[in-house]
Amino acid sequence: MLVFLLLVATLAVAGIAFPANEIATRQRAQLITECTIPNTVALSFDDGPYDYLNALVDFLDANNVTGTFFFNGDNWRCIYSTTSVPRVKYAYEHGHQIGSHTWSHTDLTLLSRDQMTQELSRIDNAIQKITGAVPAFLRPPYGNYNDLLLDVAGSRGQAVTLWDFDSEDSLGAAPEEQKSSLDNVIGQNPDTLLSLEHETYWSTVYDVLPYYIQKLKAAGYRMVSVAECVGEKPYTSIGRPSVRDSSWVC
Repeated sequence: MLVFLLLVATLAVAGIAFPANEIATRQRAQLITECTIPNTVALSFDDGPYDYLNALVDFLDANNVTGTFFFNGDNWRCIYSTTSVPRVKYAYEHGHQIGSHTWSHTDLTLLSRDQMTQELSRIDNAIQKITGAVPAFLRPPYGNYNDLLLDVAGSRGQAVTLWDFDSEDSLGAAPEEQKSSLDNVIGQNPDTLLSLEHETYWSTVYDVLPYYIQKLKAAGYRMVSVAECVGEKPYTSIGRPSVRDSSWVC
């Protein structure tokens, strides 16, 4: 990277234009669709922080499972509320990964660069204020992304993260259907699994997840964070959390 930057500077001084598309390509975000570390499963939960979060964290801890939570700023709950902030801290301080799911859960592919940047920066700023950490992983709502998002996320040092197994809890799948889906996948003996669940459903937290963990343990998988399952760091930076002030509003 240093050599590349020196080359760009040299060409600029010489009055030689460097193709903009080549620069953009080098900044483009990594697109993650599956785990790469053998025998790992990453359980990831979207749309929080929600009411069941602490109970979910306790259950993961009791089973030696590291989860990944992709939080919104203002979706089901306001991340700055007096109930949400302790929940976010609880998940982070218990060693679970915190990722970005945008501020308002909007389809990023419908936004301009400036609008997209605002969606990402607002949630990143909130997570940093609450935990001190800036997420290195972004999950776009609905799994929708385009080249512009890859460029914007890349410029922020974030990987765009999808999944290869969807429990379909948010699509209305009944708990028994969700369990059957996992059974079918495990029956194919995949090397890894990156799953999508939502912490906003009681049945996901209290019915489906215990079944998933039991089955995945029996199949011999290690259940780790998304960052660990791809061998990357979970945050672009880690510092001290901020003190609540008048900016902590949705």
